[in-house]
Amino acid sequence: MTKISQFIVKFKIPILILAVLLMIPSVAGMANTRINYDMLNYLPSNLETIQGQDILLDEFGKGAFSLIIVDGMDAKNVAVIEKKIEAVESVDSVVWYDDIADISVPMKLLPSKYYNAFNNGSATLMAVFFQTSTSEEATMRAISQIRAITGRQCFVTGLSALVTDLKALCEKEEPIYVAIAVTLACAAMMLLLDSWIAPLIFLLSIGMAILYNFGTNIFVGEISYITKALSAVMQLAVTMDYSIFLWHSYCEEKDKYSDHRQAMALAITNTMRSVAGSSLTTVAGFIALCFMTFKLGLDIGIVMAKGVVLGVVSCVTILPALILLFDKPLAKTMHKPLLPPMERLSRLIARRPWVFLIVFAVLIAPAYYGYSHSNVYYDLGNALPKGIDYVIANSKLKDNFNIGSTHLALVDSKLSQKDTNEMIQQLNAVPGVKQTLGLDSVMGADVPEKIVPQTVKKLLQSDKHKLLLINSNYQVASDEVNSQIDALNKILKSYDKGSMLIGEAPCTKDMIRLTSHDFEVVNIISIVAIFIIIAVVLKSASLPVVLLVVIEFAIFINLGIPYYTKLSLPFIAPICISTIQLGSTVDYAILLTNRYIKERFSGLAKHEAAVVALNASIPSIIVSACGFFAATVGVAFYSNIDIISSMCKLMARGAIVSLLSVIFILPAFFMVFDKAICKTTWLYNKLPKAQRLQAE
Repeated sequence: MTKISQFIVKFKIPILILAVLLMIPSVAGMANTRINYDMLNYLPSNLETIQGQDILLDEFGKGAFSLIIVDGMDAKNVAVIEKKIEAVESVDSVVWYDDIADISVPMKLLPSKYYNAFNNGSATLMAVFFQTSTSEEATMRAISQIRAITGRQCFVTGLSALVTDLKALCEKEEPIYVAIAVTLACAAMMLLLDSWIAPLIFLLSIGMAILYNFGTNIFVGEISYITKALSAVMQLAVTMDYSIFLWHSYCEEKDKYSDHRQAMALAITNTMRSVAGSSLTTVAGFIALCFMTFKLGLDIGIVMAKGVVLGVVSCVTILPALILLFDKPLAKTMHKPLLPPMERLSRLIARRPWVFLIVFAVLIAPAYYGYSHSNVYYDLGNALPKGIDYVIANSKLKDNFNIGSTHLALVDSKLSQKDTNEMIQQLNAVPGVKQTLGLDSVMGADVPEKIVPQTVKKLLQSDKHKLLLINSNYQVASDEVNSQIDALNKILKSYDKGSMLIGEAPCTKDMIRLTSHDFEVVNIISIVAIFIIIAVVLKSASLPVVLLVVIEFAIFINLGIPYYTKLSLPFIAPICISTIQLGSTVDYAILLTNRYIKERFSGLAKHEAAVVALNASIPSIIVSACGFFAATVGVAFYSNIDIISSMCKLMARGAIVSLLSVIFILPAFFMVFDKAICKTTWLYNKLPKAQRLQAE
């Protein structure tokens, strides 16, 4: 490490030149990385709901599906709108009442079930099928074009409309996320550190690492909008710790050595040794997300793990080179840090460890109860602001037609008309089903087969499958619609074992089932992995238990608060936040633990060792946690996308909760369980007998 450090110091200028040159391919890679806005795309391909969508695309030429409400237009004008929509690129077909009867036939002469399916007062409903899948660029362009040609009297629903609005909102807000995070983090660092311009240099180094991370995403192919929106903020917050550590180490070494290059070489060596364990635990936390069956975890896990690694590399190469380059301006802009001495607080904490253990004992049960009973939502529409087009259209659909969701069923084309009609009757009898429309229902007693247009037959039947549209009164992701889906599948399978029920609600039901299991798997893997890493880094059997108990306590409090405040979280938040908080909090815990062990085994009594460790560590922990808080809290309050806002709120609050847990609860565990910690720590057993007796 010493040779590497000396090499970095010696070749600081070539390192900076290379760092700047690497930004060019990084920008190109970032520009060519596709962003995915459809969460259902991350479901495994072996699910029946996903396979059914592939069949719909292959056999019927239909990918995405939307319902459009036309308000306050007569039949002739609606027919004109229909033709315009059909002419939009990527639109496969439009289904309206004129597909069943000629437009010259007044609507009210239609059988009531068909009239009610398409009309309610002044509102008329039509169904649009697209040639491309839900989140393809072509589909989103088609949605935008449909809105442009239909005007204010038309409202477009469906997952593609949601994705279109989400993309527009993300592209508008994302640059502001970064600006807010950088501004607030920089302001916090300027106040809490001892230099006015050091935070700017930190941010320049971290900014390069973020750009490299975004650029290398091209090798992944695409990333989710959640990953894109949060990764820069998370990487800034998580890797800020390493920059602060290098700076503190450099300042300490400068007091000992007159040659600032020698001081930096030693600071780099110290930093590499110190951050190796803590960064490894953070990476392990993110890697745990990769074991999710729901592949969004893999997406976030890879990008963030890669970001931490690049952040560490940048911290020990680019940042030292920048600090040495700007050493004189840095020296001239030093100031007294805002934080007061921590001696009195340290002694207060160390004097009464039982008080904080009692606080722990009182809070742990309600914290865990809130954590395990937190409410989550899966309806992605809830993540958007109420005034956005998709949300307005969905409300219109519910108010005028009492349709909360639409399912598509694929059944064997060889199923007889008699059996199909019997099946449709049973499907319609399921609670919450408004109506089921299919070729056989159109060809029932009310409408002779000979007058059914060929376009309708082509729309609703292929060589292998019949297509049924099932309108439901129930909202996507609700308990009612999930029970309804089970009942519908039971009926469909009784007539055709190979039948498939697809659409947003069935896919969301699969997502609920998978992520509930994923949450448990990710927690277990991350805890086990971090336990092993801490055990190896600290060479102790008891310290990993102590650290994880305190960290999990902080996570329980953070994720338990929404339960008591009656706040519903997006489904992905608990999974990601528990991993992020586990990975970042362990940095604070290891910093304090290392110092406590060092002082304890050098001969200090446990209380005095705790005081020294706290006095030395509290400033670094506060600066780091406040930097994390500042980088996320502004985005939390600014963002209009609830998934982004909720996750940033949880990260911001988690930083403060973790800070308090590590400063107040962890030292209490050290002192109360000091004897067990000493006996089970390798360093203690390597001490001479006299020193061990002194430590005891």
